Amino acid sequence: MNTVGSQSSPVTPDNWERQEMRDALANRDVSSVYRQLRRVGVSQRQIAALTGQSQSEVSEILKGRQVMAYDVLARIADGLGVPRGYMGLAYDETTALKVAGSVDEAEQREDEEVKRRRFLQHAASVTMGAQVLGPDSGAWVPTAAQTPTPNRIGTTDVRQIEAATRALRSLDYQYGGGFCRDAVVAQLSWTRQLLEVEAAEPVKHRLFKAVADMHSLAGWTSFDTGLLDSARTHFAKALELAKMGGDNGLVANILYRMGRVYLHNDAAGEALKMFQLGQIAAQESGSALTVAVLCANEAWAYGMLDRPDQVQRMISRTRDEFERAQSEEAPSWVKFFDVNDLHGMIGSALSALSKFDDNRVKYAPLAVNELIKCTEGYESNMQRTHVFGLSMLAENHMRVGDVDQGVKIGHSAMKLGESIKSKRIADRLMPLQIEAARRKNNSAALDLAERIKVYRTV
Repeated sequence: MNTVGSQSSPVTPDNWERQEMRDALANRDVSSVYRQLRRVGVSQRQIAALTGQSQSEVSEILKGRQVMAYDVLARIADGLGVPRGYMGLAYDETTALKVAGSVDEAEQREDEEVKRRRFLQHAASVTMGAQVLGPDSGAWVPTAAQTPTPNRIGTTDVRQIEAATRALRSLDYQYGGGFCRDAVVAQLSWTRQLLEVEAAEPVKHRLFKAVADMHSLAGWTSFDTGLLDSARTHFAKALELAKMGGDNGLVANILYRMGRVYLHNDAAGEALKMFQLGQIAAQESGSALTVAVLCANEAWAYGMLDRPDQVQRMISRTRDEFERAQSEEAPSWVKFFDVNDLHGMIGSALSALSKFDDNRVKYAPLAVNELIKCTEGYESNMQRTHVFGLSMLAENHMRVGDVDQGVKIGHSAMKLGESIKSKRIADRLMPLQIEAARRKNNSAALDLAERIKVYRTV
């Protein structure tokens, strides 16, 4: 089989750099792309072989048939060796240079602890008001994208960005980051260019916040697909823009999300620093519900650190702030934190404590009580979060000795999780796998452990 760039391939990388070809790729005008390839001597048969299409399909496209399906466009790009970013399809290495800044090899080899320290320093600088844009911004600052932009933008343009972010975030909640991350980053590639366009000052401030929120979503979906360095880069840029937009609530939101990244990666100490830094911004925002979210996540981090007294203190404060928030108009990003999520977060903190052998008897039953209330209230648009709640509930049922119920709920979590594109689900199922595998004399529990093991390795 021919491969792009090999001596036997008629398509070489320089084919994609001519302006006429770049324009056709940017417009996803596959007919024009194929016609230009024909002009440089690439036959219909060769195009078909490289793209996995039939010659009749290639012929129809050459005659003007449009290609709209994302999977077909991606297959064509990959087969011909087109950088996906040239067609606005995905976050590949070429697009990364345009969207999120270049990351050299030395930085990629950095120890994870060093990266966490750098991000904490950057986050503290942004949160406390230091100037962050300029010659020292380094890898956090992306270069400008290439797609043409309007000469001036207004409120309508910003509303469209906000609407796109809401729609994409809804897909992330329901189906996982793997389902929509490419779309988020492709949208961001175009949206970032608007930061350079002329606009009235109020529009500019709203634009900063809108692009910050889209960067935050890009970070979250990157995290959900296991791309930690990409997540950190997007969150760093989101912090800068949120601060420029004067939105302390959004700053708190971004720090909360970065803290969750560290929690997920068993770095509870670093997560706690993110939540505490976020608490400063949350207090400045004046939103009690935002403060409640940060307190609840601090409780979870303290649970992972086996500090029961601090867990109870933060749970108590979470409840107080949540009660106080009922009379306020909360920012849109934090409205997800309803009474259902309150129980879920308290259950998560107690579940973290119950993993320590000395705490099982005391905290596992309390975690079960909270998680039952939580899982009963999840709706179909929160499937990923529902899986997380069910898996924690199942493992705590096993810790209190109700193995059969734990197995039953565990299988429910598995069934729901199999339809969601999220690496986090596989990771979050591991504690349940461990708990089930410990029941050596229970064949049903061992079967569940094996099912999770297979799911996590596929």
